[in-house]
Amino acid sequence: MNVVYLDNNATTMVAPEVVQAMLPYFSQMYGNASSMHTFGGQVGRAISTAREQVAALLGARPDEIIFTSCGTESDATAILSALRTQPDKRHVITTRVEHSAILSLGQHLESRGYEVTYLGVDARGRLDPDELAAAMRKDTAIVSLMFANNETGTIFPIERLAEMVKERGILFHTDAVQAAGKLPIDLAKLPIDFLSISGHKLHAPKGIGVLYARKGTRFQPFLRGGHQEGGRRAGTENAPYIVGLGKACELALAGMEAEQTRVPALRDRLERELLAAVPDAMINGDTEHRLPNTTSIAFEYVEGEAILLRMDQFGICASSGSACTSGSLEPSHVLRAMGVPFTYAHGSVRFSLSRYTTAEEIDFTIRTVPPIIRELRAISPFRAK
Repeated sequence: MNVVYLDNNATTMVAPEVVQAMLPYFSQMYGNASSMHTFGGQVGRAISTAREQVAALLGARPDEIIFTSCGTESDATAILSALRTQPDKRHVITTRVEHSAILSLGQHLESRGYEVTYLGVDARGRLDPDELAAAMRKDTAIVSLMFANNETGTIFPIERLAEMVKERGILFHTDAVQAAGKLPIDLAKLPIDFLSISGHKLHAPKGIGVLYARKGTRFQPFLRGGHQEGGRRAGTENAPYIVGLGKACELALAGMEAEQTRVPALRDRLERELLAAVPDAMINGDTEHRLPNTTSIAFEYVEGEAILLRMDQFGICASSGSACTSGSLEPSHVLRAMGVPFTYAHGSVRFSLSRYTTAEEIDFTIRTVPPIIRELRAISPFRAK
């Protein structure tokens, strides 16, 4: 059975070119980049090249790029650094639709006596700038707002929001894990202090990430020890993965046009055909301002998990907008924050494409999903009476 992989917001295939770039650093060039000898120095030069490749994708300076283990580490480093460098400020602002990397950290900070404000969103997942303006205070250390939502694809107006924050002299961080490689980003023109990305969302391996820290921004490292990453992140550099991420960023920059044209065309056809074939279905999120690869479709009167299980039997991989915990179904925190009706929220499925998605795979999904929905609705306890 062939796999139709439409779960790229969860993780992506490592690009073949990335694998080839990484392989020598597991075998022939295995030296420590911090060593003084030539054998280790060649690894250090490869890391420098990767840093330049990442910086080029983000419109940043190479010395503003800090390699980390993942997006979660990058998020935590940015927020904790802001708090440690401003000990008199104990207030953080974020949103109710952030990734758990931010929300869990917020809960931890609250348990340690910090105050966290969680901004709401409207029915399309959009943030109200006026709510942000009202939330900022003199003791706000940092504002952390995601660039694009991982579940619905809704894009926040980051430039405008960051400008509002910087006008108040507050540090600004954005989790750009879903945006990097899919949307053009030019940090030379954006008033952003910190930005996080994760390699496995743009066809690099799992276990490598980046924190962008604008030059001149006060910073305290999360990991202390050696002098690696300019003293900003201790630990021997993960050279193969750093090289792989650099190559992935180079490929993403070269393929940005296709990401903006071919991929959304496939996404839109999938969306259009499914909505035409399945009554009582709707799109979650902002259809005008969203990631080019993402659609979240809510099928009323059916459980998302059941849809995923039946799709899996046909080799189609996607994600649900709801989660099953302790035997009771609860819609995702994103859909709850958006106020998606209960009967739709339970049947939400996220399809996320990549540059490797084919028209044939979309055709197969269009043929396969509507019969699944009809079958499940026939036995669903949520179906209309």
